[in-house]
Amino acid sequence: MDEHLLNGRILRNAEGGKGVQERKPVDPGQAAQWTRMTAIAILLIGALVAPLSAQTYPTRPIRLILPFPPGGPTDILGRILGARLGERLGQPVVPENRPGAGGNVGLEFAAKARPDGYTINIGSAALAIIPNLYRKLNYDPIKDFAPISLISKVPSVVVVHPSLPLKNLKEFVEYTKANPGKLNYGSGGVGTPSQLTAELFKILAKIDIVHVAYKGSGPALTALVSGEVSMQVLTTVAALPQVQAGKVRALAVFSNERHPLLPNVPTAKEAGIDNWEVITWYAILAPAGTPRDIVNRLNAEWIGVAAMPDTIEKMQKAGLEPLSGTPEQFSKFLKAEIARWGKVAKDANIVGIF
Repeated sequence: MDEHLLNGRILRNAEGGKGVQERKPVDPGQAAQWTRMTAIAILLIGALVAPLSAQTYPTRPIRLILPFPPGGPTDILGRILGARLGERLGQPVVPENRPGAGGNVGLEFAAKARPDGYTINIGSAALAIIPNLYRKLNYDPIKDFAPISLISKVPSVVVVHPSLPLKNLKEFVEYTKANPGKLNYGSGGVGTPSQLTAELFKILAKIDIVHVAYKGSGPALTALVSGEVSMQVLTTVAALPQVQAGKVRALAVFSNERHPLLPNVPTAKEAGIDNWEVITWYAILAPAGTPRDIVNRLNAEWIGVAAMPDTIEKMQKAGLEPLSGTPEQFSKFLKAEIARWGKVAKDANIVGIF
């Protein structure tokens, strides 16, 4: 049997030459009404089903990517965050160190992970610095991440090897000016916050110190303790144990107030350098495209974790200040940080070096 559609009529060429059967045309108004009802039904189903992913999430362990090696502040924070967040989510949050290229290796890996909530990462000021150093990146720090929350901030401190006969920042500046290029400093790698902070210090103090790059702040600190390098600018989190053990000497904290765990260490302003505050920050992010309800769930859980007395105590003992906020607040903050560190990189003449 052959069928032909003509103006709403179905014409059938039946056997035996029988006549033509006709179907009434569909009312356009009725068709439009059915289309609207179908669309509304789909939206209602979506609204009911979407939150289910957050209600059932997670059902398996979550990877927490740390873009720097063990021993540094990102690693210390990752262990605290992973344990506390895992308790609230009911699934292990497993820290996974993926260092390299000043944090770029781990950040790229995290950005390209499946956006299902089972891979998250800790980002730091490196996330704002990297765009200013690389001519071409395989990911975009703004477009390829779904921000969850700012989680901590910590000031930087300048430390030296105890063998140097320099007791404060003023003596250090005077010595380096009298001996340009004689001292060196270690960093977590080219373009990392530890390098840019030191370079900014060099610009403000008008001194000449040779840069030695390592594969992370941890290895750089080890080099300082052994006397391989003379000085390092790093977070108080990483420096605190070595300062307390007497293996390095802290000269100044780069913040507006003295650090509670380093009460005898003066601020940079007290040492004679005004307008000098360097705060390293940390945040939780997920790959772009992660369902918003999962992002909201992770945000809510971190806010709960950050308010827990034992979390606050543990972080403060490590020199970390707990923070929390909305994804939108961190997104705005990150854009401002990219612009701020871009100026520092330009002043240090290390823009677009990769």
